[in-house]
Amino acid sequence: MPRLLRFRPTGLALLPLLLLVALVSPAGAQDALSIRAFAGTWEGVGVAENSDSLYFGVTTRDLNVRITPRDSGFEVYWTTLIRSGGTPEEPDVRRREASLTFRPTDDSRVFEAVGSENPLSGGVLSWARLHGNTLSVYQMTLNDRGGYELTSYDRALTGAGMEFVFRRIRDGEPVRTVEGRMVKTGG
Repeated sequence: MPRLLRFRPTGLALLPLLLLVALVSPAGAQDALSIRAFAGTWEGVGVAENSDSLYFGVTTRDLNVRITPRDSGFEVYWTTLIRSGGTPEEPDVRRREASLTFRPTDDSRVFEAVGSENPLSGGVLSWARLHGNTLSVYQMTLNDRGGYELTSYDRALTGAGMEFVFRRIRDGEPVRTVEGRMVKTGG
């Protein structure tokens, strides 16, 4: 029977192992990056799906986001070009754009949108949070029947740029999801 070799890391040989554990451990994943890591202009493409996509197909979207640190908060400006239907000569293209400015809260990972309002009064409640390598922006509204609609924009930094996931949920049911990738095109 062959003799098994035992590996006992000591000294400097232990350092790479400890670094690997720190990078993949849940505790390390909980630490949020600074908003400055997300700063810049990002561009890319996404694909939208909803419950009808099986029958009517998916739509593509051109994505553009600019994240700018402001004092101890930040501003997010985004544009989406939605391509669906039409003809090659006259495609159906819609443009959506929005911006929000966020200020810090008592929790360094959570930001409140300037001008955020109470959904019970017909307003839009908006906030953002940093978690791990992801910046998430949320917006919640109530409809006239007391139901809610929640949209979320997750922007996760990766080695190749940024992954983007948009979700719209109405009364707990998914309405639409857009997934895409972006690259940094400006500082």
